[in-house]
Amino acid sequence: MKLHRMIAIVLAASAVAASAGLGIGDKMVDADVKMKSTDDSMLTLKDVAGEKGTLVIFTCNKCPFVDAWQETMVKLGNTYSEKGVGVVFVNSNDPSVKGDTLENMKEMAKKEGYQFPYVQDSTSNVARNFGAAKTPDVFLFDAADKLVYQGAVGEGGRTVGDEIWLKDALEALVAGKKIEKSQTKAVGCGIKFR
Repeated sequence: MKLHRMIAIVLAASAVAASAGLGIGDKMVDADVKMKSTDDSMLTLKDVAGEKGTLVIFTCNKCPFVDAWQETMVKLGNTYSEKGVGVVFVNSNDPSVKGDTLENMKEMAKKEGYQFPYVQDSTSNVARNFGAAKTPDVFLFDAADKLVYQGAVGEGGRTVGDEIWLKDALEALVAGKKIEKSQTKAVGCGIKFR
């Protein structure tokens, strides 16, 4: 009897873990959570939302996968923030992880030319509630705050491939078209949750 009960508990826990996080069509969560930005302001996801939608990328300062995709992510962020998409990079790593303090984030944003907010998820709960697990992990929402793309920036892991799925998704979103590939698998470093 005890074995059956333990199996039931394990299966229930697995089901909860599998259902955690956002799925395509789900509404944005934690839109009102205040996070400190690299310009020292306190921002919410609602504050950065754009008229066409909102791009949230969970990233960090020290990850070879982020390093590989940094130029592409920044270029897309800067380009589409001019086309009506609100853009924000979120660092959910524990700041005790070398290189992920707010000061390091400020240096990164300046060095890489971010023209959008880079915020610190001080509890890692925004990442948990989104279901973000890797850096980078991409979440693109439409104007109604519904998730329309989730996953990787593009093809490849530590090297940039030919297909930039996020660019395709952003192009479709801005044009008011259906996103053909709405979900891919995020590949990167595990978030160092607090």
